[in-house]
Amino acid sequence: MYNVLLTDDEQIVVDSLTMILNKNFEGQITLFSASSGTTALELARSNPIDIIFMDIHMPGMNGLETISLIKQINPNIVIIILSAYDQFQYAQEAINLGAFKYLTKPVNRNLIAQTAREAMNAVDSARGKLDDNIELRQKLSVVSTMVESDFIYSCVFNNKGTDFSEYLNYFGVAGLPYFFACVEITELPSEKRYDVYVKVRDVLGSKCRCVTGSFMGDRIGVFFPLAKNENPRDLIKEIYTLLATKISGKIKIGASQIEKDIKNAQSAYKQAAAAILKLQESGAAFFGDENEGAEKKGAEKALFEKAAARLLSAVKAGNASAADGAAKEAAAFSLSAYGGEQEKSKGALFELLAQAKFAAKEANPNLDEQKSAGDFAFFAKEKSFAEIEKYFCARASELCAAAALSKSGGENPITLKARQYIDSHLAEPQSLEGLAEILGVSPFYLSKLFKEETGETYVNYVTNARLEKARKLLSDGGLIIKEISAGVGYSDQNYFSKLFRQKYGETPSEYRQRTLGEQK
Repeated sequence: MYNVLLTDDEQIVVDSLTMILNKNFEGQITLFSASSGTTALELARSNPIDIIFMDIHMPGMNGLETISLIKQINPNIVIIILSAYDQFQYAQEAINLGAFKYLTKPVNRNLIAQTAREAMNAVDSARGKLDDNIELRQKLSVVSTMVESDFIYSCVFNNKGTDFSEYLNYFGVAGLPYFFACVEITELPSEKRYDVYVKVRDVLGSKCRCVTGSFMGDRIGVFFPLAKNENPRDLIKEIYTLLATKISGKIKIGASQIEKDIKNAQSAYKQAAAAILKLQESGAAFFGDENEGAEKKGAEKALFEKAAARLLSAVKAGNASAADGAAKEAAAFSLSAYGGEQEKSKGALFELLAQAKFAAKEANPNLDEQKSAGDFAFFAKEKSFAEIEKYFCARASELCAAAALSKSGGENPITLKARQYIDSHLAEPQSLEGLAEILGVSPFYLSKLFKEETGETYVNYVTNARLEKARKLLSDGGLIIKEISAGVGYSDQNYFSKLFRQKYGETPSEYRQRTLGEQK
């Protein structure tokens, strides 16, 4: 038996967790709830709590402060963070305080159930029921997707400006040799991206210990630390074979040579990306340290040109996330593409920026070109290549936003696509993380943008859209209430009825009876 404390100042979150946990662990748990850190602390003092689901931002004492005090009372309590904030600093502080896992809201019910099971195993382990090997695997599962993506992004785009020691210690791979790989998956429908991403992580996790980033365009960067006697070539070939059998889409994997210094991570990623360019359509793995020599310079130039082409396409389409990733890749590859000659690299980036301006102008004839007037002056006088990269990426984003504004009629295209996807998939689980992956943006950015553009939180928008669709179906009278509940994403009819009554002041049955009576 496990005592579980649910702590969140939003009652709908507590209700949702209660429903999920009771459904999956009936007879195994006793639930407690608190709407503030102070109440949670009192319950932890007076009851033998085993597991806590904790929000970070609450009135009064926040979640991190509460964790610190609770851990002093009982160091063995397993704490799971549920937060709308996916910033690395929050996750790092939570883990440092002894949190078991850090999840970003909203979280789908399967992940909640899976995390609860893992937490129960951790409780059993502390009680002496599990052996040391299982406990080690549980600790390794703590590593969150968000922290892994942040690490990969820093390796690729901010290698010189990042202190990697905390990351490497966090992953437990400090001092190990490593290699980088790029997994490229093309011809993949946008609505399938998240499911495919989960499959990629599952395959990688089943074969080895590695750090997996998010999709950057059509590629996923992977950092492979190497233990003794591991053969990277055999490993990559085996991973390719598994992915090819599980994923429908063209798959290519390029891998770098083995490195020891983390400062070479950006170079290793470029090497892996360059290896992909040498592959045939079969998608077999190819290592960056094979057959390089004279071909290396041409491969680097091809990488820059490919990133440039993706940038121009993204600007024309008004695809902000794709434009951002392509601009960063183009800037990162430009120096090596021109043999390290900064002036030639600056010239190539300036020319690409001019092409992006023309692409944006085609999409939006009303584009304000006043900002463009300063581009030449900046490139001419600026000596720091880091500042040039920063300026180039910022201007590319501005141009893409201007093109997108014209296409969307004023609404941010990311928000527009998000609303369209939600409205057409109301019966399916609506995870913020899953939708963010499909759209190619971070969950934190999508949550913030959604609130700014619609005036509602993501969770509230999904709930309101489902209930409004249900209200229309009830008025039609063609379906029974159980079918309507399932059709708008609520498998629990009682929970659906509760939400409906909160919004409209009457139950679905009452609403149907009234509206159908008025129609006669």
